[in-house]
Amino acid sequence: MTDATYTAPPVIGRIGQRSLQIGVAGLLVSIVYAFFDPTQFFRSYLVGYTFWIGITLGCLAIVMVQHLSGGAWGLVVRRLLESATKTLPLMALLFVPLGLLGLRALYSWARAEEVAHSEALQHKHAYLNVGFFWIRAVIYFAVWVIFAHLLNKLSREQDSNSDPRLVRKLQVLSGPGLVLYGLTVTFAAIDWISSLEPEWFSTIFGILMMGGQAVSAMAFVIAMAVLLARREPMSSVILPDHFHDLGKLLLAFVMLWAYFSFSQLLIIWSGNLPEEIPWYLHRLQTSWRWIGWLLIIFHFALPFLLLLSRDLKRNARRLVLIAVLVVVMRFVDVLWLIAPEFHQKNFYIHPMDLIVPIGIGGIWLAVFTRQLRSWPLLPLRDPHLTEMLERKGH
Repeated sequence: MTDATYTAPPVIGRIGQRSLQIGVAGLLVSIVYAFFDPTQFFRSYLVGYTFWIGITLGCLAIVMVQHLSGGAWGLVVRRLLESATKTLPLMALLFVPLGLLGLRALYSWARAEEVAHSEALQHKHAYLNVGFFWIRAVIYFAVWVIFAHLLNKLSREQDSNSDPRLVRKLQVLSGPGLVLYGLTVTFAAIDWISSLEPEWFSTIFGILMMGGQAVSAMAFVIAMAVLLARREPMSSVILPDHFHDLGKLLLAFVMLWAYFSFSQLLIIWSGNLPEEIPWYLHRLQTSWRWIGWLLIIFHFALPFLLLLSRDLKRNARRLVLIAVLVVVMRFVDVLWLIAPEFHQKNFYIHPMDLIVPIGIGGIWLAVFTRQLRSWPLLPLRDPHLTEMLERKGH
């Protein structure tokens, strides 16, 4: 078994090239528009950025879970997960224009004139200020990039070294990594999304964002795994059993996301506190409520019912349709979390809300596919991989 045995098929390179073209075109259009309406540009940029970094961080969390738990499902998709985490330097770079130029356009706490006339903003100014915002952002990205780098470095080392101690090192690194992931994502969710309405707060919002990231990452990985399973060399490696396992994980994450979402609604609605309830009034008492119904039906109910089927989870063609639906609904959910803060009376979607995310996504996919092509599609010296391939008759 050599590196060349499990290299990415040519279609991955073609996807990367096309994605790069689309991404560059989308960002160029977005940048031109930004000169005419910078406020709308940054609103759309926040939506797109939140969606794509959600997939990235979700993959980071899942790969650490895989190192701790093991399982054949993780071996066949580990390189997909790891390649996604290697886009974190890109996401750190893409955060710069948001943090340098977009704060005043997005956040009331970043505008001194509004802070001067708001007692609540003055009370929270020790935390919600531009300088401390940047310090926290640097800490978040430092944690994410460092752990992604160390995990990928050890995984790459494993390709040329079958030392079983590497497995233990990956496990030891993943434990604290998951804890820090939870902490950093919680505070980043508060900083980047929750603080759009600085008087509102939710003790479960960070967990809700983590659940959403896990859903989007798993759905994306399933879609890519189906693409690879249709072509050599992975067509004889990724089997219905693996898709069954991946489908069960997607079902579990969808259920967790729904549980966290309902828990937040139940806690806030039953408390009926004036600081908390307006956040839901914008979304449930206006035309935004129809987006909420779409999320209930197509983000939870339909995927939940379909993924209960064992036969569907083992059928790659059907499973990928559910995965694509979930990815789309994840974008809708991110839009529902952010856009009503700027359009509180009625549903409104601007063309930039689609163009900017497409631009960011095209660049992200180009970097992802490049990373995927840079190493074997399987962790070749992982001791459990040999057992799995032998058991399947390879």
